[in-house]
Amino acid sequence: MPHDHHYDPLPDTELRVRALESILVEKDLVDPAAIDLLVETYETKIGPRNGAKVVAKAWTDPEYKKRLMENASAAIAELGFSGVQGEDMVVVENTEGVHNVVVCTLCSCYPWPTLGLPPVWYKAAPYRSRVVRDPRSVLLEFGTELPASTEIHVWDSNAELRYLVLPQRPSGTDGMSVEQLEELVSRDSMIGVKLADMPA
Repeated sequence: MPHDHHYDPLPDTELRVRALESILVEKDLVDPAAIDLLVETYETKIGPRNGAKVVAKAWTDPEYKKRLMENASAAIAELGFSGVQGEDMVVVENTEGVHNVVVCTLCSCYPWPTLGLPPVWYKAAPYRSRVVRDPRSVLLEFGTELPASTEIHVWDSNAELRYLVLPQRPSGTDGMSVEQLEELVSRDSMIGVKLADMPA
């Protein structure tokens, strides 16, 4: 999870990318800080903002939410977010009694068009194996403590199907605009390891 650094060996593609990056940095053709900033932007800002728009619209538009729950791929595409890694989507909704969390136990299948780049911990073996066996403990490591009565459903993404969690809308947000609501939605809340943020 966030603080566990025992990861699987890197796949061949990632090794080649890192080797290429090292050569470009060595020859002063790219700045490593610029690469880090670009990755950070796509991982935490641009990508997850797409998903946040989907969530906020579902929170405020019952008809859109209905379409989203019935055919997530089509409803997400209505907002312009589709493409490779996001063709076949299913949205699962958190409620008072049920909390959903997403994993890919085989590799790192992930809905790029709505969430951007997958975080390192999502691809790591400890998360992939432990969240299936003991999701409550894994969620606690992310700071998410749920009542004992809450059922936790773990959804396994794969090459054919990817999942997006629709977090519960936080209380005290009735008067907020769609844009303000978007700010409460994080990448981690759409994976299900965290809840949506409470308003300030």
